[in-house]
Amino acid sequence: MVLLSVIGILAIANASAPQALMVFSNPYHFAKQQVIWTMLGFLGLFITYNIHYSYWKKVAFAIGGVSLLFLVAVLIPGIGDKFLGARRWIGIGSFNFQPSELAKFAVVLVVAKMSDEKYPLSYIIGFIGLVSLLIMFQPDLGTTIVISAIGIFQLFAAGISFASLFIIGSLASLLTGFLILISDYRRERLLTFLESSTDPLGKSYHMRQILIALGTGGLFGVGIGQSRQKHLFLPETASDSIFAVIAEEVGLVGSTVLILLLAFFVLRILRVASIAPDNFSRLLASGIAFWMMAQTFLNLSSIVAITPLTGIPLPFFSYGGSSLVMILTALGIILNISKYAQT
Repeated sequence: MVLLSVIGILAIANASAPQALMVFSNPYHFAKQQVIWTMLGFLGLFITYNIHYSYWKKVAFAIGGVSLLFLVAVLIPGIGDKFLGARRWIGIGSFNFQPSELAKFAVVLVVAKMSDEKYPLSYIIGFIGLVSLLIMFQPDLGTTIVISAIGIFQLFAAGISFASLFIIGSLASLLTGFLILISDYRRERLLTFLESSTDPLGKSYHMRQILIALGTGGLFGVGIGQSRQKHLFLPETASDSIFAVIAEEVGLVGSTVLILLLAFFVLRILRVASIAPDNFSRLLASGIAFWMMAQTFLNLSSIVAITPLTGIPLPFFSYGGSSLVMILTALGIILNISKYAQT
């Protein structure tokens, strides 16, 4: 975690410097903010590390309820802040909070509790569906997919039959497709992905600039700090597209090393889940692992044009406080579970 956090801060400092210099006259503006978020995240990690994992079973429904209230509040004009056509943030002074990041944590807790206590499957699916629907209204398709993936994988870990999971997954896919088609915003994103060679200076600009960065990087990259695309050619260099800058500078070889590092990190969480002391802690650790896995896969797959761009942050690397703080706070629970693991 420390290694990934440090590399992430350095990557943000590098990738965001031109934009930060232009907007804030300080090339390290985003990096300084990320350092603050990292410190807050590790404070959250320290707190959750020192709380016995069983406590989260007691407060799971309360956290789930608070999360739903925030998801409703962010949709209300005057409370939720609208940016680039989406209403995903609640502003409190100079602080912006993204309720969907808390929702990921809440889904992990609630599904682990309900699965452990043998609640009817319809109740669990209903909660996941309600959270997903509220996030889809923002609109935020990427986070909706992550939330759904977390819930489905946790149900799999809980022992739900493959046939049931297949039906649930199929229905979720059909519903997602329907919601994409009826929304101009989401339909435009999909069409841009399918027709990426059209309108290179308009709708396809972002994706084409990402591909230019990847192609320029080649096998070994152009050198750390030498990216051309970060100089205001590539949008969202500090957040959604940061891995494109990394790939341009360190190439396929360096990118593969970082991907393997992230994969090893997820495997270590799954290792904790496999030796967890009881069923609830096993499901809780599995949910956090699937959270990291789904978010990493969706970000990287959009960068290499396997899936449409979704705006999902890459854990530890993408700029943003809400995501990093919630991830590190959740990882404190993993460390606590590992203290009581059955080795």
